[in-house]
Amino acid sequence: MVRFGKTVYNKWHETELERWLSDHNVPYPTPSDRKDLENLIKGKWDDYVVTPYNTWEPQQLQGYLVAKGVEVKKGAERNKDALVSQVQSTWSDSADTVNSAYGSTKDWIFDSWTDSQIKAFLDRNGIPAPQPRTRDSLLKTARENYQTVATKVNDGVAYPGNWFWATWSDSELKAWCDERNIPVPQNGKRDQLVATVRRNSRWASQNLAAMSSSVASAAASTTSIIGETIFNTWSESKLKEELDKLGVPVPQGSRKNELLALYRRNNAKLSASASRASASAVSAYGAATSSAGNEYAQATAQAAQKYNEVYSKVMDYYTMLMEQVGLASATVSSAGSSASKQAYRSASSVSKSASSAASKASKAASAASSAAKAEL
Repeated sequence: MVRFGKTVYNKWHETELERWLSDHNVPYPTPSDRKDLENLIKGKWDDYVVTPYNTWEPQQLQGYLVAKGVEVKKGAERNKDALVSQVQSTWSDSADTVNSAYGSTKDWIFDSWTDSQIKAFLDRNGIPAPQPRTRDSLLKTARENYQTVATKVNDGVAYPGNWFWATWSDSELKAWCDERNIPVPQNGKRDQLVATVRRNSRWASQNLAAMSSSVASAAASTTSIIGETIFNTWSESKLKEELDKLGVPVPQGSRKNELLALYRRNNAKLSASASRASASAVSAYGAATSSAGNEYAQATAQAAQKYNEVYSKVMDYYTMLMEQVGLASATVSSAGSSASKQAYRSASSVSKSASSAASKASKAASAASSAAKAEL
């Protein structure tokens, strides 16, 4: 791969270079000069960092596809070559994006940590926890102080040493790997467990980001389907009434399709707000972990509660709309509740159940539409 300029590891401290080689089981002579270390990394950088999926086990490959909302091809579940081919077709990382990521490790290194783990990191390093203590505020505080903590222990921030996970127990390190189906050495020592977590941390961050996008998209799709179907059931008088509530002037002689278009345009802010609420809900479980059998992204109880609260607000908005035309909304609410619960159980379930929820919501809304037309 041809590159211009320096690669990010050219700026690393020698201890970080040695650490990276050790983590990736690349032997290096001791003593070694800096140039030797950089050349060794150069020969492995693409395989282990730019396109790491070639070294992943089938379960890791499946996990990535699930998080991206990509259905694993039938019969390919244990076929590594087929899985690699699927991952490769969806891979968006490049040498430049990798350089950028490792140039600002603080922006993602905490992503797969739970709120309590971030709080413990702050406490250990004498950093006051923010108030109110939300996930976003904890992440912001940890990121802002990351460089300072590294400087105190005389280490770099691009590829941190074992001090970074000092507050994690051995069982937490092992659980982090197990939950993501990342193989760990049998009877592995703490140093080996930390090394495994460290070299897979960016992959874990990418998985969470991909999953968040997938869930937010499914939630937005669900709300859009329900909303559009309900709007279409409204009579001209109902549309005019709703436009009046929004403070939108209605031209004399407007027909129903014109009223619908006017309502959709002026209702865009509400729809955008619902989409943002869905996206915000997803970020609430950004520290989600995963479990064996491709059950990725099991959130903490707090994060799950936040997701449910926000998602419920989105669904309540559409419940209100349905009630305005005198319709029972239990089916749609049930679909939304199902989607929100599945969202924090597993990424696999999220992708499938969110789509299922959208389908159920669509069917429920269609039924509601027929009932409304009969009444209007």
